[in-house]
Amino acid sequence: MNKSTQTVNIDEQKIWDVLKSSSLKDASRVRDVLAKSRRLKGLDMHDVASLSTISDPQLLAELFDTAKSVKEEIYGKRLVLFAPLYVSNLCGNECLYCAFRAKNKAVIRRALTQQEIANEVEILVKQGHKRVLLVAGESYPREGFDYILKSIDTVYATKIGSGEIRRVNVNVAPLSVDEFKQLKARHIGTYQIFQETYHHETYNKVHVAGKKKDYDWRITALDRAMEAKIDDVGIGVLFGLADWRFEILAMMQHIAHLEAKFGVGPHTISVPRLEPATGSDMSVHPPQPVSDIDFRKIVAILRLAVPYTGIIMSTRETPNMRRETFALGVSQISAGSRTNPGGYAEGQAEAELEQFSLGDHRSLDEVICDVASLGYIPSFCTACYRLGRTGADFMDLAKPGKIKEHCDPNAISTFMEYLIDYASPQTKKTGEKLIDTILSQINEKAARLTKAMLEKVRAGQRDVYC
Repeated sequence: MNKSTQTVNIDEQKIWDVLKSSSLKDASRVRDVLAKSRRLKGLDMHDVASLSTISDPQLLAELFDTAKSVKEEIYGKRLVLFAPLYVSNLCGNECLYCAFRAKNKAVIRRALTQQEIANEVEILVKQGHKRVLLVAGESYPREGFDYILKSIDTVYATKIGSGEIRRVNVNVAPLSVDEFKQLKARHIGTYQIFQETYHHETYNKVHVAGKKKDYDWRITALDRAMEAKIDDVGIGVLFGLADWRFEILAMMQHIAHLEAKFGVGPHTISVPRLEPATGSDMSVHPPQPVSDIDFRKIVAILRLAVPYTGIIMSTRETPNMRRETFALGVSQISAGSRTNPGGYAEGQAEAELEQFSLGDHRSLDEVICDVASLGYIPSFCTACYRLGRTGADFMDLAKPGKIKEHCDPNAISTFMEYLIDYASPQTKKTGEKLIDTILSQINEKAARLTKAMLEKVRAGQRDVYC
């Protein structure tokens, strides 16, 4: 294995010291931080710690309003949609919170064949999906890592008429630099990995066996990915394992490490909360519960702390919670998800195969209709990957808020594709009304560009982007 040339130092004592120094609730300090965040330059650990103390309803409203403003300043009104694609639930790790853990006899083990993967992709394409997140447990069938590479090839090769998956993001176990180079050669989008918890003691308690028990090998995975020239990476925490305030400050240290070493931070941050899982082996679940109000605070704080980074919300959360977080900073969501291998072909989630319980069981079309009715543009855009706007190039546009000049037209173009090819009558009606409204609100230059793109889509052209 290619060991990383540098460790990631999560300074726990510094985190606790910062939290202690910011423990006094100071309204003027909070408002200073909120004003600073509107400059779109991000926040430091002390700023984040101050925001984490908010409990006053008025300050909370100001936090949420600021997060909404910053999100729309950078990303506009678009909301990217994707589907997770679980190809295997085989795993050699013993993570007490996860249904896929090695010793869990309550889960039926399954690794999809390439034909079964193609069948899953066909179903997703027929629903209208263009982006998937390929997920696998940390143990592959007889082929080893080649299984993942072949699976990516299968996803890209599966086409139904003009429908296809245009971008495969990947969430698999930590790899060597050489393996990451092979992943890069498969033209993936973002490589995503969660540390689960940055708190060393908690990490050791909940990861009791397997490769994942190695904290350092996991936390340096993104270093190896970026050394292999994968410049879009995603991080995340499984909120509920440790104190959420500690976790977001530790995440800030991880982000600072990536920015110092590679000149660019994470492309996305995921914010899953710990959910019940079949065969979970934890005496207290979750060990550190995160309330709904604190969860909304987490999303808003992260939006202000790293304004250029996409925030991903999964179907772990209920439809209501997902709706509320759209305005607080979430910019990507999964929809119509299944967390079990073969789940799309089977038509429903099977508890004996799922990784965790879902909170949102709606179909893609139902989610899209809901999103559009709230005034957000459902987007299937993959233009940045195709045009090389990744890594530092993406951040050069995102940090000053210029990326929305591309996001809105591309979102509307891909949304129109969906409305023409896949939408139910109600969703089509709602979507066309939204597009007319958005076109009347954006500036003249953007409106002209978008209308020209829409003409091409209506004429039968697909994958129109700028």
